[in-house]
Amino acid sequence: MDAFRFLPFCYIALLVAVMTGCSYGPFSKSTGTSQQTPREYAPAPATRPNYFADIKPVIDKRCVVCHACYDAPCQLKLESYQGLLRGAHKDRVYHAERLFEANLTRMYEDAETTAQWRDKGFFPMLNEFEDNPYSNLENSVLAQLLLMKQRHPFPTQAQLSSDFDLRLVRDQSCPHPNEMESYRKKHPLGGMPYALPALSKREHLLMMEWLREGAPSGMPSPLPESVLTQVVQWEAFLNGDSFKVQLVGRYIYEHLFLASLHFDVAPGIYFHLVRSSTPPGQPIKRISTTRPFDDPGVPRVYYRFWQDPDTPVAKTHMPYLLDDKRWSKWQKWFLQEPYTVDQLPGYEPEKAANPFATFAQIPVGSRYRFLLEESQFSIMNFIKGPVCRGTVALNVIQDHFWVFFLAPDGDVAKYEEELFQRAENYLNMPAEKGSSLLAIGSWLTYSQMQRKYLSAKAETVTKFTRNQVPLNLDLIWDGDGVNPNAALTVFRHSDSASVHQGLIGTPPKTAWIIGYPLLERIHYLLVAGFDVYGNVSHQLLTRLYMDFLRMEGEMNFVALLPSDVQKSTIAGWYVNAEGEQKKYLDFYLDQLQTKTDLKFTTDDPKQELLDMLTARLGKVAESPLQLDFATSPLLRPLQNLRGPAVQILPETTVIRVPGLGLFTLVRHNHYTNLSSLFGEEQRRWPEEDQITLTRGIVGSYPNSFMQVEQSQLGDFVNRLANLQTEEDFTALRDRYGVRRTDARFWAFSDTLHREYQKLYPADAALLDYNRLENR
Repeated sequence: MDAFRFLPFCYIALLVAVMTGCSYGPFSKSTGTSQQTPREYAPAPATRPNYFADIKPVIDKRCVVCHACYDAPCQLKLESYQGLLRGAHKDRVYHAERLFEANLTRMYEDAETTAQWRDKGFFPMLNEFEDNPYSNLENSVLAQLLLMKQRHPFPTQAQLSSDFDLRLVRDQSCPHPNEMESYRKKHPLGGMPYALPALSKREHLLMMEWLREGAPSGMPSPLPESVLTQVVQWEAFLNGDSFKVQLVGRYIYEHLFLASLHFDVAPGIYFHLVRSSTPPGQPIKRISTTRPFDDPGVPRVYYRFWQDPDTPVAKTHMPYLLDDKRWSKWQKWFLQEPYTVDQLPGYEPEKAANPFATFAQIPVGSRYRFLLEESQFSIMNFIKGPVCRGTVALNVIQDHFWVFFLAPDGDVAKYEEELFQRAENYLNMPAEKGSSLLAIGSWLTYSQMQRKYLSAKAETVTKFTRNQVPLNLDLIWDGDGVNPNAALTVFRHSDSASVHQGLIGTPPKTAWIIGYPLLERIHYLLVAGFDVYGNVSHQLLTRLYMDFLRMEGEMNFVALLPSDVQKSTIAGWYVNAEGEQKKYLDFYLDQLQTKTDLKFTTDDPKQELLDMLTARLGKVAESPLQLDFATSPLLRPLQNLRGPAVQILPETTVIRVPGLGLFTLVRHNHYTNLSSLFGEEQRRWPEEDQITLTRGIVGSYPNSFMQVEQSQLGDFVNRLANLQTEEDFTALRDRYGVRRTDARFWAFSDTLHREYQKLYPADAALLDYNRLENR
């Protein structure tokens, strides 16, 4: 679409004048009237250009790649027009040291109008004084920041100077409208996009014309009738009047409240499941609480489909398809199973935070099947989940590990039913405490309960294997031969991570085996029960409890090894761990006296076990991201790369090879152990760092971009494999890198996203550029 067809010649002339400085003075608080009036969201037909028809594609491609989710600079979330109207705030959402929980500022939940956001301290990016062309530019922070970039483009050097602060945790300026004059003087290079190339002249003129005309919204596309029909059917399913349906609706909501729900009849249109005080057929009256299981404060809750206006971004996008197959399975698991619900559970914190108590009337097998069927989504929730990024959840996991699952039927189901009978009183979780100031005392309580749970588990497993079925691979879910969720690969990228179906990379240091109790607790600890606005006590207690869950998943795997190597294997994963943690690790294994049918014949039983699990899963363990080095001889030197080259590399490097596709080079940091909340750098073991080269895109926050022609692959791989110094890496980037200063940057970005979308039509979303390195 040619942007200029919306710009009459006289407007273009005016805008050229604007760009040369005539509208680059101090903010004018009054242009005929001094009354500031917050702009409310009221979509209406508008002349071109308008937001929905013309501007949204520019903002998505050039602004949302930095301004999305909780880590958007200055809380300026630009995934939607509503976010632009809300504006910016000087407070940070991520502030783990705070003693008291912060005020909630969740889009669409914690305020309904722009005026209410102003009362919460948000200030405007658009003009809110008199609506005329001069004021619309003079009093728009967005317009002034775009003009700054045009007036002060990048210096010519490849690497940015220290004038640009690119640290993840940095002091943010967040200029208020009446601070723009001083901001311009202090930060002349602080125009937008920050530390990235300016908009093209065409994009800039289009944006300025739109802002000059008052930033009209226009009308979003109406929902297709086929989608409305689907919404009616699914809302009817979730909102029946029987106690059974109401309890099932609550269970589904508490697990899918973060999902991007969509239908195959309308790709790209997403909904969120929300609680409403109004039934289907009436306008949604959203019930907003800190956590999805908090008391809604109304006699009856309805579960409604709310269309999400946000542009999908990779760091939060978790698509979940609703189709006929899903409908049939939910009917079978939840409604056709012969059980009764005599009364609905309440919302008392100690009960609502414990899914084993709240949903005890729903069969365990039904709940587990529901989670297991989409285990990638279930695990992804805590990794993308409610926080976009978060060291609280993620500095407790290894940089690369595989996940397997216990089978949901037969003997395993009997074992888990018995375990619940023994241990149901030991499964309370920290979310019941909220943001209290009792972290250490509470941790001791939960630690004791976890030890009791492990004792009951060891006793149950021992009894089960001796009297019924010895440990063997039949205990592991094989995806029913078709479900790729049976095996997952997790990559940690500092304080973010990604989850992928199938087994990717060389065999990792650790692996988890997860059953229903563990999967459910991960969700209620780190997803449903986690509050990113919570205080230091809440976040500390969450982190400490997650240690228990990680170790339980690891011990489930180790329990399948020969008894004489179990402790030595664990010890290798926890080198120099604290004494109390070592005792805790041995506690479960000391009580476990199992009978096994597994036969080991080599001096590397861990590798044998991984091979056995891979063979059992067969095709469902394969991943399209896994690179076959046998058929890619040029890339083979990178297969088992170690040493200085690995240590120099950033955590994720996206490589585009025209004609061959996209690849990601992922660095895995090695740690002696993950047993402490603090001192992560002191536990680094860089000599053991590894890489995985995958097809496609891994991670939401790329650190580096490379573009390599097929004829250059040999040279590129040779240079990469032989990196010795930082200067070597700089030279590699000089030849093949697409730096944030590169004139080709936005063209590369657009091509990358197009190819990403083509590869993964349902899963692809906008990447985040806040962590691109300046090397």
